[in-house]
Amino acid sequence: MRMRTPNLGALVVREINTNVNHSGFTKTLSEVLEEAHIPGISGVDTRMLTRSIRDHGSRRAMITDVDTPLERALEIIASTEIKKDAVNTVSCKKRWYARTSRHKWNLVAIDCGIKAGIIRDFNEKGCNVAVVPYDTTAEEILAMKPDGVFISDGPGDPEDIPQTAETVCALKGRLPMFGIGLGHQLLALACGAKTVKMKFGHRGANQPIRDLATGKIEIVNQNHGYAVDINSLKGTALTPVQVNVMDGTLESMESKSEKLFSIQYMPDGCMDRIFDSFIRMIKEEK
Repeated sequence: MRMRTPNLGALVVREINTNVNHSGFTKTLSEVLEEAHIPGISGVDTRMLTRSIRDHGSRRAMITDVDTPLERALEIIASTEIKKDAVNTVSCKKRWYARTSRHKWNLVAIDCGIKAGIIRDFNEKGCNVAVVPYDTTAEEILAMKPDGVFISDGPGDPEDIPQTAETVCALKGRLPMFGIGLGHQLLALACGAKTVKMKFGHRGANQPIRDLATGKIEIVNQNHGYAVDINSLKGTALTPVQVNVMDGTLESMESKSEKLFSIQYMPDGCMDRIFDSFIRMIKEEK
């Protein structure tokens, strides 16, 4: 598995512990941030910051020297364009492979910021995984003759990477597909649905979701600022499967005719069930 550097824009914490006592210690947090050129700040009342975001929504911010005048800081914030290359920054630059001795299936994973743990889970399910950059074309993926395609989670606005949505659109109905997070949103765009920017997103490991067929409620882990507009599923081949109990946003969807399904949340705690559903879909195509 490849080693990666942290993909943070900045780090804001209440306090930082500089007393290192772990046996596996090699670097302090400050050293890691400095080497990766990531700004950080401590001494911030993060609970107050959380309440502010909850009440007023996500806003631009900057970390700057204490001597910077407020007016100058606001000018910089207002004049700075929001970057739209978040996925390009975290996606791999060329194809790479994660193979397993238990090989049964061949998958292609479109890397929009994929987690290493997801790849390991596929390996444990008997899948060899070819990880490809986010801008890989449908023709390139089909040439690899995979049994299925996975679209990973990742940062930013799904509309910033239309080329990925176009690839997914060209693949739908031809191969079983499964998406998580940003991959869920890209599948929606590829099928003609829409995405929306949320006021402050869903953050943390305590998000309740309800299965529309059974009424069963699960508590899941989420970290996203965009969502699929559930009303935009009308007229598409997509069917809602799960919704957020708190605000009714879409958490899972499927399309049997297009051979796909997706989830907005991280599959922690229900990994086997989710991954087994995808493997079962692949088996049905054989």
